[in-house]
Amino acid sequence: MVGESLVSGHPCIQSANHAPTKRKCPMRILLIEDDPSVADYVARGLSEQGHVCDVLAEGTDGLFQATRETYDVLVVDRMLPGLDGLSLVRALRAAGRKVPVLFLTALGGIDDRVEGLEAGGDDYLTKPFAFAELMARVNALARRPPVQEVKTVLRVADLELDLMRRMATRAGQPIELLPKEFTLLEVLMRNEGRVVTRTMLLERVWDFHFDPKTSVVETHVSRLRAKVDKPFEIALLHTVKNMGYSLHAPR
Repeated sequence: MVGESLVSGHPCIQSANHAPTKRKCPMRILLIEDDPSVADYVARGLSEQGHVCDVLAEGTDGLFQATRETYDVLVVDRMLPGLDGLSLVRALRAAGRKVPVLFLTALGGIDDRVEGLEAGGDDYLTKPFAFAELMARVNALARRPPVQEVKTVLRVADLELDLMRRMATRAGQPIELLPKEFTLLEVLMRNEGRVVTRTMLLERVWDFHFDPKTSVVETHVSRLRAKVDKPFEIALLHTVKNMGYSLHAPR
């Protein structure tokens, strides 16, 4: 058990009055920490809790390991040789890795915490720390549901909208859309099969939170229908009388 004999005398570690509760399912954790005594203390504590802990002391090595292997949680110091912790986490997020990250650092100012979270960290624990709190935070991160993948391409029947490339196609044929038409189509496609009211469109497409008393919605829907429906045999964009509009495949 991690006890006071392991922690006494180190300025980065606080003694705790109680041991952390063991988690039933073992985790695989990557610890990136350049202070050997802190790294050894944390790694031993995690191992005694039944978890597998890989330890690296250099930022570049840590980034390579985090992108090459799969971990349940990363514990990352901010002040690392080679590549600092902020840059490491930013690069990790840019690479599409969504593993939860706990910053463990002596930099405890408000600006430091904000900077760490905005860089892609999920939690922030300052030194000195108690192992029981670190373990509780790691467990909390591991309990979070997986981050849902953000859709970058929307599809309804043979209509496709590429949000990254800002391109629309139907049956493989490109459709030229003006910016508001593109946004209007995106809102309708994200609500496939559901009725989207005129008020909802005014708010989501034009950011109007009042009725402008114009036919702006009807005009744009008509233009959009001329581009995505009229050249094709099957209509996807439907008017629901006295309610709004719905985009869906034939039923």
